[in-house]
Amino acid sequence: MSKNPRGKNPLASVQGADRTRTILIQVGVGAVLVALIAAIGISVAVKQSKKNDPGPTPSVAAQPAAPDAVSGSITDNGAIRIGKPGAKVTVRVVADLQCPACQAFEQANGKVLEDAVQAGTAAVEYNVIAFLDKMSSGTRYSSRGANAAYCVAEADPTKFLPWLSTMYQQQPPENGTGLTDEQIVQIAQAAGYTDPATAECITGDKYDKYVQRTTKDVLDEGIQSTPSVFVNGTAVKSSQELMQPDGLRQTIEAAAK
Repeated sequence: MSKNPRGKNPLASVQGADRTRTILIQVGVGAVLVALIAAIGISVAVKQSKKNDPGPTPSVAAQPAAPDAVSGSITDNGAIRIGKPGAKVTVRVVADLQCPACQAFEQANGKVLEDAVQAGTAAVEYNVIAFLDKMSSGTRYSSRGANAAYCVAEADPTKFLPWLSTMYQQQPPENGTGLTDEQIVQIAQAAGYTDPATAECITGDKYDKYVQRTTKDVLDEGIQSTPSVFVNGTAVKSSQELMQPDGLRQTIEAAAK
């Protein structure tokens, strides 16, 4: 029987090397798994952060030219408020720019509301929401229109009512493709919104997340249809007041007394 002159067991040396190699492989695999888990965790965190990001909030910073001039603001419930200081009446209008009944309301009472605002009798709060995206063949016209409402109101609230009137005049048919961003920009420019920043706000859907959140909040109030109109907090139910020409005029005048 031969003997190892050095007194070492070759088999033990091989087994020791194998164990070392196995440990190194296990350590390497473990490090890769840790890195992979960390990467997945970071990806999930980033996605969750983006999901929870409320996005920018519109604001109206411009001050009126005179103390009794028409000014604008964004209310706590996301409505665009247009009016003069000291207005005795608040008319809240919940509307969707794709809604045909809202178009009919605007045709009947848009001038009434504008007159009341200019006279200082009433301030109008427009909750322009987006729940009719399904009626624009995948182009999300309701959402894009509502986003544009915030873009123009932020730029200059004094031009908001004429802009809104034109948007309803050019309301696209239901189940169509809706107005393009370029068409919405053109309407804004025709209303006096010529700043490129306003066009960028419209085409970039700057306030889309805010629109979606505000829409959900308004619907959570129990609003079930548009237009929903309130005069000093009291819902207007009469179709004559809502849809007949100048239907709201007497209601506003009575509330101002």
